[in-house]
Order: sequence, then structure tokens, then C-alpha cells
Amino acid sequence: MRLAMGIEYDGSSFHGWQLQKSGVRTVQQMLEAALGKVAAHPVRTHCAGRTDTGVHGEGQVVHFDTPSIRAMRGWLLGTNVNLPEDVNVNWVREVPESFHARFSATSRSYRYVILNRSTRSAIWRNRAVWIHQSLDAERMQAAADHLIGTHDFSSYRAVGCQAKSPVRTVSRLVVSRQEDRLVIEVTANAFLHHMVRNIAGVLISIGKGDQPVRWSRDVLEFRDRTLGGVTAPPEGLYLVHVGYPAEYGLVVDQTAET
Repeated sequence: MRLAMGIEYDGSSFHGWQLQKSGVRTVQQMLEAALGKVAAHPVRTHCAGRTDTGVHGEGQVVHFDTPSIRAMRGWLLGTNVNLPEDVNVNWVREVPESFHARFSATSRSYRYVILNRSTRSAIWRNRAVWIHQSLDAERMQAAADHLIGTHDFSSYRAVGCQAKSPVRTVSRLVVSRQEDRLVIEVTANAFLHHMVRNIAGVLISIGKGDQPVRWSRDVLEFRDRTLGGVTAPPEGLYLVHVGYPAEYGLVVDQTAET
């Protein structure tokens, strides 16, 4: 049987999603240990998108295979009771063997949160990036518009990114102000390593007035990461949603466990 799960986590105390040989604390490590207790056998999970150290997950999706028979509610509650407080399973669904959390995904959405005020925050210190200079959301949106569509995002990916192609399709990129927070929301068919944080870094520079609005397009056309500006910090980044074909019937909400 193949099961899919919706996972949320506070990435502040994790060294990213992926299990590591060094034994450092990761989300995958915690989840697989909890699942193994419910399944009564070792479990290997596969996720929709590997998140880096400090990055949060609201809508991460994983799948795993098991011969163990449990009620969906049993998987949900049993896994959660064995997880630390900074990781939670929100829903569980049986899926066909053709489903793969990563390769079946048709879209991924991220949110980048910036605390934009003169003073730092004790509450938001690990959940948003603090920028004390005033940011112009309208300039940032105008710059963001240059990145919508299908492009070569070589300048917006990490130098060590191992993706075979730098071409990605961004279908949505919205910058909005919510009181003292500025939020960047982006959806694409897939993302390159550090792509969202590099986009955020460029937009922040433009929002400060350090670069012109057209700079986001210029960086895109450079196709050279060394000319692409600063990578924004990880703590403001959230994986918020993963889209799949309707045939898999995934209902991504907190009432979908029964």
C-alpha cells in the first residue's frame, strides 16, 4: 500500500528536510522514526520538495510504501503522537502506486515573509526576515512581473544546483504588504535550488531602491549566478502548497484524515 501525507514543520531547529549521514536533526529523520513505530517496520519517505536548513513547511507532501494495515486515522494520530512538537501530519490518503510525491507534482508554491519595520521581533525572529529599511511593494511587484513565464533561471539558482535544466515556468509571483509584513508568493512547475531565496534577494534590493525595477529582468538575461545578487536568508521561506493531477484525489486540508 502506498500512502501520501501532508506535513507541516517549523524549520528553525532542523538541518533541512533530508536525512543526513552526519546524524544531524532533520525533518525526514523525525518523520521516518515516528512512522516506523506505527508501521512496525523501517519506513523510507519521499517528499515533494527538499527544504534547506531553517526553511518551514506548511504544505509539504510525502509518500511511503508499507505492507502494514492501519486505519487512516491510526496513521495520522499514531504518527503525530511520536513526532516532536515542531513537526505535524495534517492528513493521510491512500494513493495508487503510480503516485510519487515529487515526480507527480504539477506545481509548487512558496511564501517568503519579510518583517518590514524599524525594530526586530522576538515572535517573528525565526519565521520572517527582518528588513528595517522601508521597502516599496509596488516597485517589487513591477520587478516581479518580469519573472513570470517560462525562462532560463540560471542567474536565480545556487551555484551548486544539480538540476539538469535551468528552465522553469513561474505562473504566479505576487508581492503584497500586510501591515508591517511584506509577503512574496510564488508558484511554478518546479524550482531550482535557492531559486525563491534568490528571487527574494533581488526583489528586496529593488524594494530598497538600491537597484532599478528592470534589474530583475537584467539578472534573468545575464544567465550567470555570480551577477545575481544576494541570496535572502532561509527563515522567511515557507513551502505552502504542492499541486497534483485531480486523478490522485488528494484533499489537502486538515479534515482529510478519516
